[in-house]
Amino acid sequence: MTDGTDRPQNPQPAPGAPDNGGYGYPQGQIPAGGYGYPQAGQPGGYGYPPAPGAPGAPGAPGGFGPPADGQVPPAGYGYPQPGPYQQGPYPQVPPVPGPFQPSPDEPDWNALAEGAERDRRKKRLWAVIGGATALVLLAGGGAAFLLLGDDKGSDDAKPQASGSPSASASPSPSASGSKAPDNIPTAPDDPTVLRDRAGKSPLKMGPEASAVPVDKRFEFRTTGTPNSCAESQKALIDVSKSFTVSARISNTAAKGRQIAVSQGNEKTFAFELGSDEVNGKPAWIFRVQTNKEGADSTTQTVVAEGRKMDNTMTELTATYNATDKMITLFVNGKQINEAKVPGIYKAPGPLELGRTRAQGNWAGAWAGSMDSLRIYKIALSPEQVDDQQPGKIDPSIRPVGAWLLF
Repeated sequence: MTDGTDRPQNPQPAPGAPDNGGYGYPQGQIPAGGYGYPQAGQPGGYGYPPAPGAPGAPGAPGGFGPPADGQVPPAGYGYPQPGPYQQGPYPQVPPVPGPFQPSPDEPDWNALAEGAERDRRKKRLWAVIGGATALVLLAGGGAAFLLLGDDKGSDDAKPQASGSPSASASPSPSASGSKAPDNIPTAPDDPTVLRDRAGKSPLKMGPEASAVPVDKRFEFRTTGTPNSCAESQKALIDVSKSFTVSARISNTAAKGRQIAVSQGNEKTFAFELGSDEVNGKPAWIFRVQTNKEGADSTTQTVVAEGRKMDNTMTELTATYNATDKMITLFVNGKQINEAKVPGIYKAPGPLELGRTRAQGNWAGAWAGSMDSLRIYKIALSPEQVDDQQPGKIDPSIRPVGAWLLF
């Protein structure tokens, strides 16, 4: 049955006839530029069509797509067309499509995709492992820093280095216990304040004083003027009770009265520790005032004579035993002299470094340096004084104030 249009009667060539092909997939050799997946051992690609005019392009012999000018080339394409082209003694039925079998030369795309996915999973796993390892190392470094950045005392602050000369270096000296503290001498937010390493009593430095690094420690240095000093906000010692004061000090020139540490009020000192001339020669002294009038005749002094003083660091320790009413002076941990006193005048003024108060005026300006200052609210025994290590705190005897430790 036809559509009523006369068409040339061209019987379908017999299968296998040379240079001829039926409908459906061509028999024998696939023309160049055909469509579909290539058969093993036969030429002809698949994918995008060739460029126009090239072999196998539309309109060229053996191409794919509808034939040019409505004519069917000798080697047919696609499924059979209706009409007499189906006539012939051996009509062929298009083959039933089966499962795709890739050419032996074609890559195994599924295997490649699975391999790429495995590689991506490995990279993600290594990225996770690397990130976790970095976090562990950072956490370990932070823990190590915390362990190394503190000392034995739980009250000790951990300031950051400031921009001042006193905080320009940060060596890591040893201290009591197994942890090494940082020994930055000043407060983290104010380089003009000496921080208290044992309590909460910072000392404000005068404009002509400074804290400077020396080897693995810091020194508080003064120039011998009243403004070259440091001062607490309030009294740190109740002198009517037992106490101990200790410091390492050095003169640039031991001349006259030079006081390294003192405490008093606006009129007179309660105690002072430093150097003075005794019998015409410089000597280390510990002096207390016993009367509110502040006269020289009401003072009591213990001395250590014949010691090297100029530019030599010497540890002085002074104690007052309120029970026995005894004052004692130690030099480098050894007891040198003691004296009995009626008591000490309670002048509740601030602690002073580098000067003292006498007859309502500043006196005894210190010219030199000092470090390892400590104050205790007990009178240390000679054995305890001898056991004290410069720059360190005995964990069994906690001071109420400590500055410039190393």
